[in-house]
Amino acid sequence: MHNFKRVWRGRATKLPGLNPQPVELGLVSPVMLVVVDTEEEFNWGQPFSRQATATRSISAQDRVHALYDRLGVVPTYVIDYPVASSAPAARYLRGLVDAGRAEFGTHCHPWVTPPYREKVSSFNSYHGNLPRELEEAKIRASTDAVAQAFGRAPRVFKAGRYGVGPNTFGILKDLGYTVDCSVVPHTNFSYDGGPNYHGMSDRPFFLDASRSLLEVPMTVGFSGSMRDIGPFCPWIVGSNLSQRLRLPGVMSRMKWLERGRLSPEGFDVETQERLLTTLFHAGVRVFTMTYHSPTLQPGNTPYVRTEEDLAAFLANIESVLRYFRDNMGGTFSTLTGVERLARSRVALGKDKDKAAVAY
Repeated sequence: MHNFKRVWRGRATKLPGLNPQPVELGLVSPVMLVVVDTEEEFNWGQPFSRQATATRSISAQDRVHALYDRLGVVPTYVIDYPVASSAPAARYLRGLVDAGRAEFGTHCHPWVTPPYREKVSSFNSYHGNLPRELEEAKIRASTDAVAQAFGRAPRVFKAGRYGVGPNTFGILKDLGYTVDCSVVPHTNFSYDGGPNYHGMSDRPFFLDASRSLLEVPMTVGFSGSMRDIGPFCPWIVGSNLSQRLRLPGVMSRMKWLERGRLSPEGFDVETQERLLTTLFHAGVRVFTMTYHSPTLQPGNTPYVRTEEDLAAFLANIESVLRYFRDNMGGTFSTLTGVERLARSRVALGKDKDKAAVAY
C-alpha cells in the first residue's frame, strides 16, 4: 500500500527490516499529542557547532504550562544529550514529569553528542547517515543521559532533524525503545542529505511484524481543492524548483493545494485548522503538534524573535488546541497513551483469533 523508500546519498533504497504493520486503533473521536523537541540553543542559520550547547531556554517552558494545565495537555519532551546532561535543565524537566505534567523521551543531535568521531557537517547532522557503530554509540549516550536524569529508561525516541537511517530502527529496538515519532509524511529531506519520507503513512503503525516498535508519525498533510493529488505529486510544493517558482504560495493562495504541518512554528492558526479538518475527514484520528523548546525564549529560533512574537506563538497554540477540543470533539493524549491503546488492540485481535481457532 505504501512505498517505504528512502534516498541515501542520492540512491533510492529500502530500509532494511522495515515491514510496516498498520494498526486499527478503533478511535471515533480524535486525539492530539504534543511533542517538544527539547534541545540546546544554536544558531539555525549558521553551520553546526559542537560548542553550541547552552540550555538556558528550558525553564522558559513555564510560559506554556499554565495553558496545558488548564486544558489537560501532557506534552512529551524528547530530550537530547546537552539538555539531559545539564543538571538545572534535567531537574526542571523531571519536576514536570514527577508532577504528572509531562512525559519524556530521547532526542539525538549527533554533533553535540559523544563520541565525537565524525566531521561536523550538514550531512552528518542526520545521525542515520553515520556508520552503525557510531550512530548506536551516540543514541546510547543520549539514552543513558536521559535515563540518569529521570531515574528510569526512556521508551520514546525522536531522531534529531528527523534523520533516521537504515540502522536506526534496529538500534532503537536493541536499546529497548517501544515508540518512535521521527517520520514526517509527505516530506523529503534528501536535498540536504536526509531521508525521503514520501509515501509513508500518516497514521500510527508498527515498524515490523514483531510489533516491538510503534511509529507515530508527525501530522503533515494536504488541504485545498487539489489535496488528493498532493501525496502523488509532492514535487508541486516540496521541490527546490517549486520553491524557486513560488508555486507553494500560489497554490495556497488559490486554495488549490497546501501542505501544512500541525505546528505553531511557521504555520498560522487557519492553516492548522484546515489541516486538522481535512485529515479528520480523510480518516486520521491521531494528531501530533510539534515545536522546539528554544522557541519559547525569544531570539533562539526564527519563529520567535521578540516578546510580541512569543505572545502570538502562545496564542497560536491555544487557538489550535481549543479548536481541536471544542470544534472537533477531540481529547488530549500522549505517545505512551497511544502505544497502550495500540498494543491493547493487537492483544484483543490475537485473543479473537485464538477464540476462533478454539471454536
